[in-house]
Amino acid sequence: MNTAEKLARYVLPTYSRFSVSPIRGEGTMLWDADGKRYLDFCSGLATCTLGHGDNALSRAIARQAGDLIHCCNLYQIDKQAELAECLVEECLGLQGRVFFSNSGAESNDGLVKLARRFGKERVGDGDESCHKIITFHQSFHGRTLGGIAATAQSKVKEGFDPLLPGFQHCPLNDLGSLASTIAPDTCAIMLEPIQGEGGIHLATPEFLRGVQDLCQQKDLLLLLDEVQCGLGRTGDMAGWRSIEPSLTPDAVSWAKGLGGGFPVGAFWVSDRLTSRDKPLFQLLGAGSHGSTFGGSPLACTAALAVLREVIDKNLPQRAIQHGQTIQTSVESWQHRAVTEIRGKGLLLGIGLRAAAFDAPENTPASIYLSTELAKAGLLAPPAGPDTVRLMPPLTVSEEEIQEALGIFKYTLDSICN
Repeated sequence: MNTAEKLARYVLPTYSRFSVSPIRGEGTMLWDADGKRYLDFCSGLATCTLGHGDNALSRAIARQAGDLIHCCNLYQIDKQAELAECLVEECLGLQGRVFFSNSGAESNDGLVKLARRFGKERVGDGDESCHKIITFHQSFHGRTLGGIAATAQSKVKEGFDPLLPGFQHCPLNDLGSLASTIAPDTCAIMLEPIQGEGGIHLATPEFLRGVQDLCQQKDLLLLLDEVQCGLGRTGDMAGWRSIEPSLTPDAVSWAKGLGGGFPVGAFWVSDRLTSRDKPLFQLLGAGSHGSTFGGSPLACTAALAVLREVIDKNLPQRAIQHGQTIQTSVESWQHRAVTEIRGKGLLLGIGLRAAAFDAPENTPASIYLSTELAKAGLLAPPAGPDTVRLMPPLTVSEEEIQEALGIFKYTLDSICN
């Protein structure tokens, strides 16, 4: 049996997979078993920050694996302390504390637990409840039961009732709707500054400022999901600052690009005082949260290697420059199949006009185009029915960008009606 046949026989069918089977990578390139070369503008869904192959990440993992792979959190882990310091001092520049997990979904579940503890403290020990969290249409916060309850997309919820209660959903960038949804039992507002899986939709600066004002007025937590947009991809180590630098969140979640392909997640909690004069991070004290594998020596070493490369080589600035090149080129095409290009840095979404394609029946334009791009040697994943994403490694070269743009435009021209 080949790979596709074995996957079909032995692996749960939870993914609709493209017929690409990479076995080796170098930089921005992947190769399959037949030697076909692909430009990887998927990057493991904005995860492979430094690309593939022999790089600072792979070398750091090899060194640390020879010393110590795992040590439980009952003991003091030096690499964990070092990584937390880097996240707080160099990535955010905001004081607080960090918890380490294994994924973005786990990190977001941690934010939900923080919000519920915050709401409980706010109302005290009486019968009054304060546990509801507001999220936004087209959001995506993971596939745990907490993540799908928080996600405002019905397709991820189907068949999993009863969902975790306590979530309400509003349109993004609609302050009036948000303000009218806030109630006495609301404890937090949670959002992606740039929605990734929902189609690369940006919160506006005005909306982010308005959300912060409402949180301050109503004593709510402002929770930012930066699993896909954080840590350099948008042109700043804090993704929200590429849109609105004045924002000061109460908590932030990360994963994906943090480990550059090694599974690691984290969330940061501010040290600001609650209404009861307690630092916010103290709401999650000993025994309130935990993870067997979160913050292992190997995971933290991997993340430190990634962050040191991103910070020391100023890869966020490169992301801005390359992103501007891509946006300018796509806009210059004035292509009848393209509605717009959205995003920041190297987190970009190209909107598609479905009527311009002769796609097979019941095949969304994004799936059709992604399939044809892969045939031509470019991996660019869909995001919803009408958006294809471009998310190469932050180490991508100008020459690789030009090659990818050439493949993209040639493929559009070839399949448009």
